Amino acid sequence: MESEKTCSTCGRRITWRKKWADCWEDIRYCSDACRKKKPGKTGPEIEAVILCLLSERKAAATICPSEAARSLWPEAWQDRMEETRQAARRLVAQGLIEITQGGHVVDPSTAKGPIRLRKS
Repeated sequence: MESEKTCSTCGRRITWRKKWADCWEDIRYCSDACRKKKPGKTGPEIEAVILCLLSERKAAATICPSEAARSLWPEAWQDRMEETRQAARRLVAQGLIEITQGGHVVDPSTAKGPIRLRKS
């Protein structure tokens, strides 16, 4: 049995709990808040923009998540940063990108502060 999964909304790690023994296969969200706020139409759009921006860069180059947010919402990008970080975490779970801090790959579930994104 797989002991960890990734939340379908926020991309954070979900760790197995004994109370989920009978329904672990059905668990998709880490919390009630994530269950209520599933990634809407913009989720895949943000992921596509992140991948597009990275494909335009050299292999080891990074981008800031704010670049993706600014390209989609030039006026209100700051309000959409958490949504953009969630999209980045989902891409990490798919193995498409890595999240770094200070040039080192970090765990997206526990990363705090400024992050950078690069291709895996």
